[in-house]
Amino acid sequence: MSESREDYLKAILTLKGERSCVRAIDIAEYMGFSKPSVSIALKGLCANGLAYIDENGVELTQSGQDAANEILQRYHFLTRFLVSLGVSPERAGIDAHKVEHAISSDSFAALKNYFASDMTG
Repeated sequence: MSESREDYLKAILTLKGERSCVRAIDIAEYMGFSKPSVSIALKGLCANGLAYIDENGVELTQSGQDAANEILQRYHFLTRFLVSLGVSPERAGIDAHKVEHAISSDSFAALKNYFASDMTG
């Protein structure tokens, strides 16, 4: 999945946590993009079965929800990890955003497992 697509899914999920109805204009404002750019991206998400648009605004499909949850989980884990190493929260968030897109699912799972076992053993 492209970094851009992941960013849109993460933005939609984040906005859904803040409000009941997420519209394209909300996503545009949140991400700092133009509404036409967001509309094009949303068409792609819909065409790939990750989102749909109905009377309640933009909604994630189960696949979109699962992908967005995984992306957010990576972001939060990596941010906390970097902060625990002494990186400022602002820098940690910026770097975690970059790494969340680059790390494979296998490597991320191994990283989580390593720290889970390190904390219990």
